[in-house]
Amino acid sequence: MKIGNKIVSIARTLASAALAVGVLTAAPALAAGGAAHPHSGGFSFDGPFGVYDQGQLQRGYKVYHEVCAACHSMNLMHYRNLGDRHGPFWNPKYPNPNDNPVVKALAAEVQVPDIDSETGEAIQRDATPADKFRAPYPNATAAAAGNGGAAPPDLSVMAKARHGGADYIYSLLSGYKAAPAGLTIREGQHYNPFMAGDLTPFWTGDHDHVPPGGFIAMPPPLQNGQVTYDDGSPQTVQQYAKDVAAFIAWTSEPKMVERKQAGFGVIIFLLIFAGLTYASYRRIWKGVAH
Repeated sequence: MKIGNKIVSIARTLASAALAVGVLTAAPALAAGGAAHPHSGGFSFDGPFGVYDQGQLQRGYKVYHEVCAACHSMNLMHYRNLGDRHGPFWNPKYPNPNDNPVVKALAAEVQVPDIDSETGEAIQRDATPADKFRAPYPNATAAAAGNGGAAPPDLSVMAKARHGGADYIYSLLSGYKAAPAGLTIREGQHYNPFMAGDLTPFWTGDHDHVPPGGFIAMPPPLQNGQVTYDDGSPQTVQQYAKDVAAFIAWTSEPKMVERKQAGFGVIIFLLIFAGLTYASYRRIWKGVAH
């Protein structure tokens, strides 16, 4: 029994140390600004058994393509990825997404830069599934010059790069509000309670009640009725924000469903292995005082 007590004691010590490390590393992220806590989007992929809603991903891609892609790139995505397993346009009839006719049609809607193989001159051609998502600007300098000095961030892994993930993106896009009285806003800036920041230097009201959030250079990108949905879903800012947030969550972690399935299998294996180990321990040390 002494050996067992020592093992339990060591396990508790390690658990306490891990908890302390987690608190220390999480504290800067939680204290990074006075942003309001993001609203839950109620996404289908939340939780250990959640999966992506293919219809929502398709709507989210449409919002990205028609609205967000005008300023934001997705340099880590290729058009063929749209036809990957658990992706927006996955079809089991086409295990190779390059053969998916929907993916081919979506790619062909976009013009990408290329070089004429005969003349060497720059040309524009229809994209193919093998091409990367078209970038709205040729480089970061041009992106900054076209947006008041602030280059729009790449959205490929934005849901993994921001605390709150898809909930943060959904809340930010749908959370623009008029600046409260007493808040000084510089030209070209917009108030958003979900944007990380410290508004104390710009607040002339009660310093014990500084409004949450911060300034963002991007004006409200979504408007009711801006994107047409063919499946009858509401064409509102709230729905657009939720759908594009789900799409960005998928681009940030396209293998999430496979990872969850693998993790579930590993847990089952570990439970079985733990049971066998305990049974072996009981049999080997049966009748031995320790």
